[in-house]
Amino acid sequence: MTTDKIVEVGYGNVARVRIGKGLPLAYIGGPCAIESRDHTFRMAEAIGEICRTLEIPWIFKACYDKDCRSSADSFHGVGLEEGLRILADVRDAFGIPVVSDFSDPAWGPATGEVCDLVQVPAYLCRQTSVLRAAAKTGRPVHLKKGQFMSPWNMKNSVRKLEAFGCVGTLLADRGTFFGYNMLVNDMTCFPIMARTGCPVCFDATHSIQMPTSMGNVSGGQREFIPALVRAAVACGVQALFMETHDNPAKALSDPNTVLDIKHLKFVLAQAKRVHETRLSLLQEFGEDNVHTGQ
Repeated sequence: MTTDKIVEVGYGNVARVRIGKGLPLAYIGGPCAIESRDHTFRMAEAIGEICRTLEIPWIFKACYDKDCRSSADSFHGVGLEEGLRILADVRDAFGIPVVSDFSDPAWGPATGEVCDLVQVPAYLCRQTSVLRAAAKTGRPVHLKKGQFMSPWNMKNSVRKLEAFGCVGTLLADRGTFFGYNMLVNDMTCFPIMARTGCPVCFDATHSIQMPTSMGNVSGGQREFIPALVRAAVACGVQALFMETHDNPAKALSDPNTVLDIKHLKFVLAQAKRVHETRLSLLQEFGEDNVHTGQ
C-alpha cells in the first residue's frame, strides 16, 4: 500500500483534476450546503474566477443533505433530487467537476451518476456499508479521517474501499477531538496517511470547528485557517478542502467555520506558493530529506 497513487477526478466534458505527488495543489470548495440554485451558481462563478486567476485546479463542493447537524431544527439541505439537479447544472454550465457528501448507502448510485468525486463524512469513515456504496459508484472517494480516528488506522478504511473496487481514494484530515468541544490538528497525520499510497488533503474549515460548543450549533475559530493551511501544505498535502461563503453570518450551514470568500484568494495564493516552494526544494535536495528518521 505504499505506491504513490494519482486520483483523477472528472468524467465526460468537464475539466480533469489530477491529485497526487508532484502535481499542482488542488482545491475542493464551495458552500457547506446547497442553499438555492441561484446562490450555488453565484458561488461557483466567484470561486471559479479566483481559481482561474491563480491557475489552481478545483472541484466544486456543496452538499444536498447535511445528515450530521447538531439540531433537528438546523437546515439539513435541499434534498437528494433537487440537490443533484443543481450540482449537475453547475457541472454542465461551468465545465468543472463536483462533489457532495452522502450519508446513506441508498443515496450512493444517484450521487455517483452526477458527482465526479463522492465524499464520505468523517463520522462514517469506518462504516462498511457506506464505504461499499461509495466504491460501487465507480467514482473516486474523498474519505475524511474521523475526529476519533488515528491516522495509522485509516489504512483499514482504505483497504475496505480497495476490496470493494474503489477507483481511487483521497484521504483528508479535519482535526482530532481534543477533549470536549475542541479539535486539534496533528500535522504528522499527513505523512502517516500518505503511507497508504493515497494522496492526502487538509480540510481547513472543519479543523477550526468547535463542535456543538454553542449548545446546538458548532462554533469555530476561522482566524486560524491561514496559519493551519500554511502548515499543512508545507507538510505535503496535495489538496486543500475549504468551505467558503459570500456571507458567512447568513450561511445556512456552518456559519461559524466557513471562510469568507473575500479571503479565499489570499489563502489559496499563499498555499500555492508554499506548495511550489516545497516541490522545488524536494527537486533540489531529494526525497530522502523529507523523512530524515526513516
